[in-house]
Amino acid sequence: MAEEKATAQVEETTAAPEEKAAPAPVQDPQEFLENFNWEKYEQGIERVEDSKLEEFEKLVAENFVDTADEEVVTGTVVYLTDREAIIDINAKSEGVISLNEFRYNPGLKVGDNVEVLIDIREDKSGQLVLSHRKARTIMAWERVNKAHDKEEVVSGFVKCRTKGGMIVDVFGIEAFLPGSQIDVKPIRDYDQYVNKTMEFKVVKINHEFKNVVVSHKALIEADIEEQKKEIISQLEKGQVLEGVVKNVTSYGVFIDLGGVDGLIHITDLSWSRINHPNEVVDLDQKLNVVILDFDENKSRIQLGLKQLEKHPWDALSDEIKIGDKVKGKVVVIADYGAFIEVVEGVEGLVHVSEMSWSTHLRSAQDFVKVGDEIEAVVLTLDREDRKMSLGVKQLSPDPWTDITTKYPVGSKHTGIVRNFTNFGVFVELEEGIDGLIYISDLSWTKKIKHPSEFVTVGDKLEVEVLELDVDGRKLSLGHKQTTENPWDKYESEFGLGSVHKASITEIVDKGATIDFNEDITAFVPQRHLEKEDGKKLGKGEEAEFKIIEFNKDFKRVVASHTAIFREEEERNVKAAVKRAKTSSDEAKPTLGDANEALQALKDKMEGKK
Repeated sequence: MAEEKATAQVEETTAAPEEKAAPAPVQDPQEFLENFNWEKYEQGIERVEDSKLEEFEKLVAENFVDTADEEVVTGTVVYLTDREAIIDINAKSEGVISLNEFRYNPGLKVGDNVEVLIDIREDKSGQLVLSHRKARTIMAWERVNKAHDKEEVVSGFVKCRTKGGMIVDVFGIEAFLPGSQIDVKPIRDYDQYVNKTMEFKVVKINHEFKNVVVSHKALIEADIEEQKKEIISQLEKGQVLEGVVKNVTSYGVFIDLGGVDGLIHITDLSWSRINHPNEVVDLDQKLNVVILDFDENKSRIQLGLKQLEKHPWDALSDEIKIGDKVKGKVVVIADYGAFIEVVEGVEGLVHVSEMSWSTHLRSAQDFVKVGDEIEAVVLTLDREDRKMSLGVKQLSPDPWTDITTKYPVGSKHTGIVRNFTNFGVFVELEEGIDGLIYISDLSWTKKIKHPSEFVTVGDKLEVEVLELDVDGRKLSLGHKQTTENPWDKYESEFGLGSVHKASITEIVDKGATIDFNEDITAFVPQRHLEKEDGKKLGKGEEAEFKIIEFNKDFKRVVASHTAIFREEEERNVKAAVKRAKTSSDEAKPTLGDANEALQALKDKMEGKK
């Protein structure tokens, strides 16, 4: 029946030309293909005119999609099942697409137009298989590239957070939005942008790795730049502007003045001392600031906050004067002293020397700590230079007031070693009363090179007041004077010529040393080490020694072994000489006889009997 219908149609088209028939209605190409007998045509049973074939080919070309051409086409959803969508792309048959490819569009319905790509022209069942995902990807990349080239604004859906930024769906492509490109100001909470649709500019495409980078910041920078130029052109020193706290650091606060950033240094936030700017301001806080300075390009703007308030020194009560007692809080401590905030923004310095009557200097940390509430006396006050010095020791009596009564010369006391130097030891008798013991006054007998060999800091030490200078506030002390000088006794015990038995302790340069006791170490010169047999004494050898020099003031003792037997020799020599002289004198007139003879001669000459 279909073949007859097709034959009739062909015959109609080959009718005699002289019969002028009415124009035939335009035939549906799909219906024509379904009814045309291709087998008869191929076998040559029925011949079709070339003009009719050309017309047919033209109709097919105009109305049917070439399923061999891999390009994206638009199709219409004609039917939906639970798992698939039937799409009409105006081809010989409809195509099939899995509904999984439309998960982003749960509202898909019959009649919707969708972009598809022919995936398989004919599967095993002869079905045309289409792909919406591939078509969407191809079109997405075309749109992304176009948006990048023409710097167009695109819309994207922020899907989730990722390391360093966000993942954004743009035309079905996952693009990366760096954290620095979200806004012109730092973003602390990325989650607030998730599941939001925003506008972006495509700033970078990596075709090799199929990466896309977008920016929301780029959209607003142009507008901000115009605002920035306008604001900068109007900036003047002393101008007060409203701004928003953009960032807080340890050294200051960055203020957004409407596209232009300025810095308030920590010292310009408050007249009072603060440890960190967050004690004064909070993030995103609106506040008024004053322009203090800026560079030639006005790119670095220095702002102030405290300058909008009256200086606390200007509001300081006129009733405060030198000698008044004030209370305040320790706000800063340095090695040389502590700063006390008397009223908010007004500070006075308590120098370490004004913290105690003690004359030996200590660090301020030994007296106070930050946060302490203390009382002090106003020592100096300069309102013009805004300087104030305070004293704490003035709150207690000066211990030097009755120093001559408490510590007269010759009195003995117990003190504490506070410090020592190369030349002596500082001993504290009481708070504010320090005295110096010179190294020579530490011991009667020991030779001390440095005070640390004799005492340590914190030791209690018996002392005697040697000198007292009230005007100079100086006290000279001695430790050895608290005991009897053993050298007074040694002077008689080890006097010149005394002989003592001892052993050679050490052989030293130019001689040897011997220890008579724990205090006296004598030196024996080389030539005085010689024994009677001509040899010299060695280390550890015991012998008798004669004291040939004793100096109490310099604690110097010199001894000799040689002097002992040589003195004996000298005595023997003197005795022999004396004996020889006596024998000679007996054989000669004596001196008395001669004198008598001379006297007789004299008397005779004078006429006397």
